Amino acid sequence: MPIIKSAKKAARQAVKRRDNNKAIKKVIRNALKDFRNKPTAEKMAIVQSEYDKAVKKGLIKKNTASRRKANLAKWAKEHNVKLAASKKTAAEKAPAKKATTTKTTAAKKAPAKKTTAAKKPAAKKTATKKAAEK
Repeated sequence: MPIIKSAKKAARQAVKRRDNNKAIKKVIRNALKDFRNKPTAEKMAIVQSEYDKAVKKGLIKKNTASRRKANLAKWAKEHNVKLAASKKTAAEKAPAKKATTTKTTAAKKAPAKKTTAAKKPAAKKTATKKAAEK
């Protein structure tokens, strides 16, 4: 049992992290089992998403998730899982949104300059009040 305060805290953190990691791994296993029992494209996407979340949280390494997803896709292909037709990707939608955002940001920048100029004199007044009080 740790004696030093920092060691006690580290032990508490290790317990919490272990529990969180076990919960995430359990979600991945359950999603994988669900997919293997009734393979569909939606369930495959869920499993792949869970692997990506685990990588993002640092639970598994990127290449490990990549390997597992590749094996999952291979298994799905062997079991004739049809992938859904892909919708428009975010890259295709982005240019249309980008053109509209540039117009709105230009309009927002003008008032921002006025507000910053108004704040500077207020800061000087408070400084002079403090000097007068001393």
